[in-house]
Amino acid sequence: MNTLKGKKIVLGITGSIAAYKACYLIRGLIKRGAEVQVVITPAGKEFITPITLSALTGKPVISDFFAQRDGTWHSHVDLGLWADAMLIAPATASTIGKMANGIADNMLVTTYLSAKAPVFVAPAMDLDMYAHPSTRRNLETLRSYGNRIIEPATGELASHLVGKGRMEEPENIIRCLETYFASQEGDLSGKTILITTGPTYEKIDPVRFIGNYSSGKMGFALADECAGRGAKVILLTGPVQRETHYPMYRRHDVESAEQMYHAAMECFPEADAAILCAAVADYTPEHVADKKLKREQTGEITLHLKPTHDIAAALGKLKREKYPRKVLVGFALETNDEQRNAWEKLKRKGLDFIVLNSLNDQGAGFRHDTNKVSIIDGERTVEYPLKPKTEVAADIVDRLAEVFKQEN
Repeated sequence: MNTLKGKKIVLGITGSIAAYKACYLIRGLIKRGAEVQVVITPAGKEFITPITLSALTGKPVISDFFAQRDGTWHSHVDLGLWADAMLIAPATASTIGKMANGIADNMLVTTYLSAKAPVFVAPAMDLDMYAHPSTRRNLETLRSYGNRIIEPATGELASHLVGKGRMEEPENIIRCLETYFASQEGDLSGKTILITTGPTYEKIDPVRFIGNYSSGKMGFALADECAGRGAKVILLTGPVQRETHYPMYRRHDVESAEQMYHAAMECFPEADAAILCAAVADYTPEHVADKKLKREQTGEITLHLKPTHDIAAALGKLKREKYPRKVLVGFALETNDEQRNAWEKLKRKGLDFIVLNSLNDQGAGFRHDTNKVSIIDGERTVEYPLKPKTEVAADIVDRLAEVFKQEN
């Protein structure tokens, strides 16, 4: 779901060396379908030319109250009403001070004071200026007015003012806008979704483990899709080197099936739905050696394995006994009798629907960027063609949104 498509963004640029990053902001916003109107301060034009910005946006850059060519008045009121959001990036200490104190001596600040849309501010200055009490006070004032401060070096909406002063990277700023609009407009807005993903590692000794080939790609795609549609996502991930596109409501990195089980049981009560995408080990060694097993010393070894907790079954039991309105989604990766095995798993574990994929389908399963799935519930089976996992995630979350609508 593209939450920026069709959005009208006023981009305010001030006199900072970071003004060059506005080009990347504009390109990223337009790529996502947004319409961008630049308003620049006189000092901002010392760092980047309006011609460059106009070429990127396809719109004349606004800097003065009156157009220099024909004297046309630029209405800051109309501009403030036009916008779905106003983003000031980079925002210097000077502009932040003017915004906080209502000093309307340029087009950017007057537009800000007239804006009815949400305002995002990305500070850009050296560390000492950013840490100065007057700057901190002005930023706190802007926050008290309802403005959203994009904290340097983290890309998250600041709940307290810390950071290194430099302007946050354009991609992270855009993510803040995407997250905001998703929370306001997405079809999962107000929902909390628990997602498990990745493999688990079951230790044999300090350097060896039993694991599987799961890359976490499908689960991370689901996490981004849910977050992009307004959900608060609690992500439980096994040991993979992956990051989400959207900020997660909460993320827990775990290693073993035991750790994932306890995290899932702890988080499930606060979730409206759980999507169990992790490839959790079914067995774990009964005993873990405290030192590396040496081939020269041990020779042939026999591993005694015991079953791990069945997370899907445990959450299904909780759903039946305490949380009947929660939605539980499972995954079945099969190599034979796929439909029958998935159907039996759906019933046995009390799932609302199950996503089946087969290792017999070329381009599906572990490590691929694509997947081919069937979604099975108590009444129907819907088969989908081979698609990128991002598109598969959208199909799965579409089905989840349908279940929520049916329950309402």
